[in-house]
Amino acid sequence: MVSLTRRLAPTGFKSSKPKIKSSKNLSIANATALTEKMSLVFSEIEDPLVERTRVHLLTDILIIGILSVIPGDKGWEDMENYGLSKYDWLEQFLALPEGIPSADTFRRVFEPINSKVFGCDSFSKTGSGT
Repeated sequence: MVSLTRRLAPTGFKSSKPKIKSSKNLSIANATALTEKMSLVFSEIEDPLVERTRVHLLTDILIIGILSVIPGDKGWEDMENYGLSKYDWLEQFLALPEGIPSADTFRRVFEPINSKVFGCDSFSKTGSGT
């Protein structure tokens, strides 16, 4: 006797999207390519950090800052915490020569950057709680 629940139970949905075999490797490759493109865009931004005390790359700081606001982070500490929580992933495509920058480093970089460079003023307001 065949069970009714077995026959009536859904077998799942078939996705119309093609399967990606090694999505982790592809996502790192895409992230690396995107990082290279962003480096070109960011090359026009003057690094506001003092050269003799500079230990983090401007591109790393900007990318972590931008990635952190996508899920809704709002302050400098949030940027640092995002970087720390995603360190294993970020180190696969960012240089991070001295690890994740501190909240103060994010503030010192983003505050003096003209918001028009990014086409919005969300970064100039990030640390002010607005």
